[in-house]
Amino acid sequence: MILKRSIKENKHVVAQMDEHDPLLEEIVYAFQDPRVVDLVGHITGLATLEPDADLYAGGISAMSKGAYLRPHLDNSHDKDRKRYRALNLLFYVTPGWREDFGGSLQLWDNGPRGKPRTIPSLFNSLVIMLTDDQSWHSVNEVRHDGRRCCVSNYYFSRAAPGATNYSHATTFRAEHGRGLADFAMRADNALRTTILNSTGGALWHNPHVYQRDKH
Repeated sequence: MILKRSIKENKHVVAQMDEHDPLLEEIVYAFQDPRVVDLVGHITGLATLEPDADLYAGGISAMSKGAYLRPHLDNSHDKDRKRYRALNLLFYVTPGWREDFGGSLQLWDNGPRGKPRTIPSLFNSLVIMLTDDQSWHSVNEVRHDGRRCCVSNYYFSRAAPGATNYSHATTFRAEHGRGLADFAMRADNALRTTILNSTGGALWHNPHVYQRDKH
């Protein structure tokens, strides 16, 4: 797995599913079965959902003791900048995981300066999360010696989930919007979003995709 570690995040991720047990790939793509996509669309009221065979920023993640994910908005589009990221499906697969272990999803309904709601990463539970330009979320620090694992799938839509169009890179903030770390993240967000919107992603491509011609 690839370690992503900075002031913004500390976690291991992988999208190259053919380098792992075939069962993992089956689990990931089960959420892309048309029957599952239709059911999620019925539950959420979003009728134009499309799964992502490329696993752009999706796949498998693992978070060990000390891992975290700061409050952020997900990248607004898919890797080709043609579809809006509409939903994130988070399926937690670590048996016996408890809320006091940390690694819980936090939803910042009033933005990173507010107070989050906490959803524990309990075994065999599924979170369906809207990923629009107001969907601030984070993962609090893992305090347990074990490893919290998650299967992640993004669903996309040709239309913006909300009433207006928008475009931004993954946007991080510090908890409660405080300190030099928050200032650094805001400057980084502005720079990356400006470059992304100016070049359409021509200068940099996120390598976190399933590269089927790799082998």
